This record gives sequence, C-alpha cells and structure tokens, in this order.
Amino acid sequence: MLVHQLINQAKDEQVAFYGKKQITYAEVRRQVSRYRNFFYQQGVRLGDNVGLLARNSVEYVYSYMAIASLGAVVVPLNFQLVPREIAYIIKDAGIRVLVSMAQLDLETELKAQGYEHNVNQLVIPEFSALVDAMELKPAPLLENFGPDKACVIIYTSGTTGNPKGAVLTHNNLVSNAAGVSEVMAVTAEDRVLCVLPMYHCFAWTCAILSPLLSGASILILEGFNPKETISTIREAGITAIYAVPPMYHLFCAAGQAEDFAKTRFFLSGGASLPEAVSRKFQAKFGRPVIEGYGLSEASPVVCMNRFDKFKYLSIGKAIPGVTAKIVDEEGREMPNGEIGELVVKGPNVMLGYFNLPEESARALRDGWLHTGDMAYRDDEGFYFIVDRLKDMIITSGENVYPREIEELLYAHPDISEAAVVGVPDKLRGQSGCAYIVMAEGRTFDKKALREYLQAKLAGYKIPRDFVQISALPKNSTGKILKRALREHAS
Repeated sequence: MLVHQLINQAKDEQVAFYGKKQITYAEVRRQVSRYRNFFYQQGVRLGDNVGLLARNSVEYVYSYMAIASLGAVVVPLNFQLVPREIAYIIKDAGIRVLVSMAQLDLETELKAQGYEHNVNQLVIPEFSALVDAMELKPAPLLENFGPDKACVIIYTSGTTGNPKGAVLTHNNLVSNAAGVSEVMAVTAEDRVLCVLPMYHCFAWTCAILSPLLSGASILILEGFNPKETISTIREAGITAIYAVPPMYHLFCAAGQAEDFAKTRFFLSGGASLPEAVSRKFQAKFGRPVIEGYGLSEASPVVCMNRFDKFKYLSIGKAIPGVTAKIVDEEGREMPNGEIGELVVKGPNVMLGYFNLPEESARALRDGWLHTGDMAYRDDEGFYFIVDRLKDMIITSGENVYPREIEELLYAHPDISEAAVVGVPDKLRGQSGCAYIVMAEGRTFDKKALREYLQAKLAGYKIPRDFVQISALPKNSTGKILKRALREHAS
C-alpha cells in the first residue's frame, strides 16, 4: 500500500477529522484530489522533492497526501527553523516547490547558500480558497510506482552538526503505522489526539497514519497548551494520546482523573520518560504511560511496551515485523543483561541518508540500522536504553551513563528537570556537569545535591559541577538539546 492510499480505508461517511468542524473521509479524498491536480498544474512531478512547512492542520494532511500521490517526495520542514536553516535544507534536497502557510523571504539566505534555482512558493491559505473554483485537469495516475519508492525525506533535528535527510519509502511508513496500530489495538472507534508537530515522524506515523489506516478519527491541535489540551481531551472524549515526556509532566501538574476518563492509552516517545514522571502519572490517574522508542531512520517506531505488561524505564519489545538486538563494537550479539549498541532490522528501516553514501554506509551495516543508542535486553526480551553512545561520559577510563544520574535527580523532590553532559577535564579526560531546574519554591543547594548522589552512586559517577538553569533547552518534540548544554558548559 502507498501512503496516500491510507485515506481510502474508511467509508465515506466516517469522520476523519473533527473538532470545530467535522470532516468525513469522503471530503478528505475530495480535497486531496483537488490539491493533487493543483500541484501537478504547478509543475510537481514524479521524483521531485517538495518542501512542506506548516503548523498542524488538515491542510497539512491534504498537501502531504497530494504530493505523495504524484510520486513526488515530501520534505517536511520544522516551522521553528530560521531562514538560514530552511535555505540549507532547500539546497541540500534540491527543492524547487515549497508549500507553506505564509510567504517566506528566503532570497538572501538562498543566495548565501549558493542555490541558484527559483523556488515556487505555494501558500496554502491563498490557493486552498481557490482550488474549488479552479478548472483543473486531472493529474495522470502513477504507473509502475511501488511501495519501495521514496515518500519522504525526514531531516534530523541537527543536534550534532548539519541535519541529515533520512529517506523513507511508502512501505517504511505504512508498515510502521500497521505495527503501531496492531500493538495499540487502534480501531475505527478511536479518537486520536494529534498535538505533536506533524513534521516530526513520531506524530505523523502514530497520530496520523496509524489512525487513517484504522479508519479512526483524529483531532488536530495546532500546538501544545496544557490547559487547552487537557480541556480538549476531556470534552472531545479522546481515547488515544501520543505525547512526549514534558507533556506528561505537565498533565500530572494540571490534569485531573476526570479529564482522561475516556482515554484508552497514553504513549510516550521522542525522549526517555523519567521513572519519577511515569510513577507519578500512574499514581494520579491509575493508568500507565506506555513508553516506546524510535528514531527517524526507522519511520520511527522500533519498540513499545504492551498493555498486558510494561516495565518502568524500559522501551518494551520490538513491534511486529521489526527485529532488534544488542551488539558490541565488532557487531557480535551481546548476552542478556550486557550493554551494547541497539541495532534494528525491518521494513521500517530507511533507504539511507539523502546524497550521503558514506553516512548511509556507517548507519546501515550488514542489513542492520545502527541506532547509536546504548542499551541492554533483559531475560524477558524487554529493552532498556542506557544512553546515547555520543552522550556517554568516559572519566578516568570508566564509562558513565548520564541517564543513570538523571533518573536519580528526577527522583529528588526538589528537582523539576535535570540533564547531565560530559565536559573536558584535564585530569580525568571528561567529567559530568549536571544542569538542574528546581521545582517551584525550592532552593538550589550544590552541596546537598552532591551528598544526595554520593549515597546512591559510585564516586566517579558524581558530576563535578551542578548548574541551576531556569529551563532546559529542548526541540519541539521535547528532546533535550544536550549539544547546547555542552556548549554552555565549555
């Protein structure tokens, strides 16, 4: 199945999107067809890379599906990027058509990038109002176009160096959506909340493609506001929530049990879910947050906990169709309980990085995607992420995993958030630096924090310094930007 064919899985009268206005699957199909014809008239052709920059909206879905239905490749852009960053991706992907919510002034930055091609900007509020009235010839149907063809290029967040574009096929996305739907038992009766940004793979696969595949209904929020989101969940009877750890932290603070009375499941991804947040959520609402794990290069979901059994701090087991294992530096599989790199194989794994053969070869070895995450598997087959390989701190020859320290800091009653990064140390090579966000009304005390950790950790694991910060730097999916903290520390 192709991605744009997912909108054909439900009956005409079933509601695809609801909220202030209900939109049936029949209307979605009609709008995608009109957008398709318009984009073809504007020159979008098979194999073209087309930029898509917009906040969450039904028009985003129409645009994405229309572009994909022409055999073109969608390049979702983070709406928080500045013109310089947008220009970099436009040049890297060779984008000639950009679909956006507003006209962007990119001329100066594109020239600075040395990009000489014209970029045709199609502004959604301008053309969507006219599409119904326009006499557009039907765009030709695709021939000899299979699910193994590229559908999207997902650019990584750029937390380390320039962003890389992971090329995902139609089958990558559809198979991953099917795996998520199977594990979470998504049906046409579900009402799924899409509050995470659609340009991100987590939101797109889990909160859009999975419900479309199942004929479910989707409620779209443009962005996350705790009170508005909680009110929407309660009033709309949301049954399925996909969110990131900071959102669950805020749900605990601002939500009540009745707000989530109809919610069937809560799934967390995008970043590690601190055990303290997970336990607090379950204690308050009587249901667990089911943690999953993925990465853009895997479309993105790799592992998920299950309804019948979950474990704190675990990312669960591989989803149907996906195989995972733990390997050492030589690629040999590690026994249960021993830490190594998590590698993945399955129909969800990317073709490679766009125009980066060496980077692709490093990531894809012997048929396995190397995630760069350090993990172990227990005797029941549950996987546990220890830390990012690049985040591991080596101090006096000893490996220190920041997440172990961070979990203890999150468990401290005076701490709201915490992150630990490695910094240069002339004596030890590296040492840890802990960035702390204190809970409201609590006092920051370096000595007390150090003593707290000394009772729970070996001495070489204790951060050399503790720094109070008002808020941790994060990207739009809630992932802490440790590169920014390392730069601050240095």
